Amino acid sequence: MKNLKLTLVLATVTLAAVSCGPKPETAKEEAQKETTPKVLVIYYSQTSNTKGVAQEIATKLGADIEEIVPVELYDGDFQATIERGKKELDEGSFPEIQPLKANVADYDVVFLGYPIWFGTYAPPVFTWLNQVDLGGKKVVPFCTFGSGGLESSVKDLAEAEPNAEILPGYGVRAARLEAMPKEIDQFLKANGFLEGEFVKLEEFPEQHPVTEEEAAIFNAAVGDYPMMHAQAKTVASRTIPDGVEYQFTAVDLPREDRPNMPPAGEMTVYVTVFGDEAPVFTRVIR
Repeated sequence: MKNLKLTLVLATVTLAAVSCGPKPETAKEEAQKETTPKVLVIYYSQTSNTKGVAQEIATKLGADIEEIVPVELYDGDFQATIERGKKELDEGSFPEIQPLKANVADYDVVFLGYPIWFGTYAPPVFTWLNQVDLGGKKVVPFCTFGSGGLESSVKDLAEAEPNAEILPGYGVRAARLEAMPKEIDQFLKANGFLEGEFVKLEEFPEQHPVTEEEAAIFNAAVGDYPMMHAQAKTVASRTIPDGVEYQFTAVDLPREDRPNMPPAGEMTVYVTVFGDEAPVFTRVIR
């Protein structure tokens, strides 16, 4: 009888332990786990602007993140960095970078971030791209810049990685990083990386010649930017949350401080106006 009671007690304890243990995953949960893409955020950042964007993306997606670090750091002096970067790009003598821990082959989606230098990604990113094969991966570029460069850098990325699927990218001016978290949230939702509501913007209508009022908006947005000396010719506008976005077509003007410099030609300049705030340009496409 004692042995029977002991057996019943042990059986009861075993059942209790099983019922209190970790709940096995359902078939649905296992399937979702298998189909959830593994995401890597990899970036190079000279002034921490791109680093901030990378961290925002990684945090929202719960993604792995790693930084591209040159063996010989750029010294931080603006002019010296410009001269070194230009020399590296002109000569194709890209800097050596420190080994990275992440194995790209383990990931389905790669978010690649960089600052724009001379219209494309900074030289350390060239080095990294020469070391990896992104074929078969979904690649999402993101960048920071003074005026623009997302489109031209994406073109270079597509040429460097012809077997990768280059998805729509995100770019932000360093002068307006405060807008980045909200824009990243909308960008990730609009492109299916996050669930949730997002604002789908209407297409711009056909452009028309600028009015005096619209020209004043353009001039107010770009007037303080030293790298642009341009005149708006035509414009289209659309409503965005809390404001209006303008798409200007403009042309460079001769510069008195650089009389021998020929005009660079036509460009597209995007300007936003929120309520009573001053106009600000968001990017330039040349």
